[in-house]
Amino acid sequence: MRGTSPGQAAIADIGIRHLRAFLVLAEQLSFTQAAASLYTTQPSLTRSIHRLEEALGARLFHRTTRTVRLSEAGVLLREELKELLPRLESALTPRYDIQTLRIGFSWLFPDELLQDTIVGFERAYGVAVDLVRRDERCAGVDEGAVQLAVLRGRQVARGLRTVRIAQEERVAAVARRSPLALRRSLAWSELAEHPMLINTVSGATQLRDWPEEARPGNVTLCGGFAEWLELIAAGHGIGVVPELALRRNPHPGVRFVPLTGAPPMPLWLARPSTGAHPLALRFMERVVGVRQAA
Repeated sequence: MRGTSPGQAAIADIGIRHLRAFLVLAEQLSFTQAAASLYTTQPSLTRSIHRLEEALGARLFHRTTRTVRLSEAGVLLREELKELLPRLESALTPRYDIQTLRIGFSWLFPDELLQDTIVGFERAYGVAVDLVRRDERCAGVDEGAVQLAVLRGRQVARGLRTVRIAQEERVAAVARRSPLALRRSLAWSELAEHPMLINTVSGATQLRDWPEEARPGNVTLCGGFAEWLELIAAGHGIGVVPELALRRNPHPGVRFVPLTGAPPMPLWLARPSTGAHPLALRFMERVVGVRQAA
């Protein structure tokens, strides 16, 4: 049996992760941004690139303390991999264990933000993306009911890996017959003067969003979005939601008033830290790529 040359052995040790690390870095030309896109650290990314360069016997990047640029060999490899690597990953992706990628959300899915990504993903992987509303804190991703979830708020449950995809402004939700509904805006600081309704199950605004010394004193807790919305419409208090509600207007008895001085509301895409479906990982990578290209 013929032996394996040292060069062949080195190349045999190269995996898809090394090639993907190279391709992401070749497109972004920033170790910081590429490491974030790959959900890894800069030292780990550097080791992957060094390993690939050693296996190929060629320098792929010219690096200084301030710049990263492709070498001639790097340019050639990038052009080859731009076509070959997606095809290889697609061939190795377990397509048929699920026919639908399920994305959970608690309410008001930000389709304007993710629509192009969803359409491109469905075409690339031949699966449908199904949007599932679940009135739960993690929208079902922590229980395996969905593969991904869109979550809002400052704190995300443990056991999830997240990427922040946007920040939303907040608006106040008030009953249409309330005098507050006539206001053009409300100040974040004055909300403490009014009865507050907090959705403890799936609400993105919680008492911890106010400084302890400025928290509302008259608070009613409720157990879901539908109940929260009906209580506001009935005049039992006011609430806080993302500005998306201004455009969607989910209840005829509720008016949404812009807030001034309110802290932005982070919007996350979340998946399980371990055991995430490969298609969920690919979707998150696409979302990160779209954000960085914008």
